[in-house]
Amino acid sequence: MLIRDPKSAKFLIIRFSSFGDVVQTLSVPAAIKKTYPEAQVHWVTRKDMASLLLNHPAIDRIWEFDRKAGFKGLLRLCLQMRQEGFTHIYDAHNNTRSRVISFLLRPLGFMGLGPAFIRRSIRRWKRFLLFRLRINTFEMPFSGQRDLLEPLLPWGVSKYAPPAPQIFPSEESHRKAHEVLGDYAGSVALAPSSAHFLKRWPKEYWKELILLCPGQKFVLLGGPEDSFIEDIHDVAPDRTLNLAGKCSLQVSSAVVAQSSALVSADTGLLHVAEQLGKKAIAMMGPAPFGFPSRPSTRIMEIELPCRPCSKHGQGPCVNKEKFHQCMVDITPQQIAAELKILLGRSV
Repeated sequence: MLIRDPKSAKFLIIRFSSFGDVVQTLSVPAAIKKTYPEAQVHWVTRKDMASLLLNHPAIDRIWEFDRKAGFKGLLRLCLQMRQEGFTHIYDAHNNTRSRVISFLLRPLGFMGLGPAFIRRSIRRWKRFLLFRLRINTFEMPFSGQRDLLEPLLPWGVSKYAPPAPQIFPSEESHRKAHEVLGDYAGSVALAPSSAHFLKRWPKEYWKELILLCPGQKFVLLGGPEDSFIEDIHDVAPDRTLNLAGKCSLQVSSAVVAQSSALVSADTGLLHVAEQLGKKAIAMMGPAPFGFPSRPSTRIMEIELPCRPCSKHGQGPCVNKEKFHQCMVDITPQQIAAELKILLGRSV
């Protein structure tokens, strides 16, 4: 459904979290602007995620929701946004909060009145077929960005991700990244953590990877809760820098931008590298919906009949022959060899 006067179009994207999902959704504003160059694009997100949207040339305004404000705060935010007169609303989240916003901004939507509206489907039936009956009806290969863009086809928006970059760390973030990196600028960044254990590559494998690359410096990234990363750092403290828990999301993104490449499991920083257009190696295990979408990323995976087994990799592992096989069968030797190819030099 193309609108009659594209110049008057005003889009609202609703996506509150999580880190990786917000970063992948950053392709949506540019895709909209490609179809509607003179339209306005607004985005409502969680306050702690808003910094990821800053400086994006296709986003005209960012609306922040503070979870501490509760339901009353959400209502106040909706009242403010109602004044904008949105012509199009894309609920890219599909949760309770996004449904409240959608309803309040288009109270007569059930009558077909108000802004044009698309809600991204969770595809429960397809997921049931995939995870329970092992029947895959999803378009292959899996692609997180394509899944976020495809619902907008009725508005004439392409389902293919626009070119990188689609994330833009601020000058201040780049300055701070440069300060914390020091002599480690241009090193290989490692992202050993993930929200769910089954998506993680074994800690001992990260250590072995570092030892297999004696001529390479590494930067370790993660959250403040990832204390295990210090153990990885200790295997070669003279050429590893542990920044886990020491950088904001924006500064971590700038660190990735100032690195030569990223090695990561299925986690938010992988999508940062994708949206920056940086070279990356992605170790993909139990979950299908965060798959990389750009040719700059080398996907490492083990083909198994039990994969994928869950939406987020939350488990339990269903492999009866070998626990966590989808990740433990990706060896440090394989990753070291791929890293050498990716960088075009010995490591």
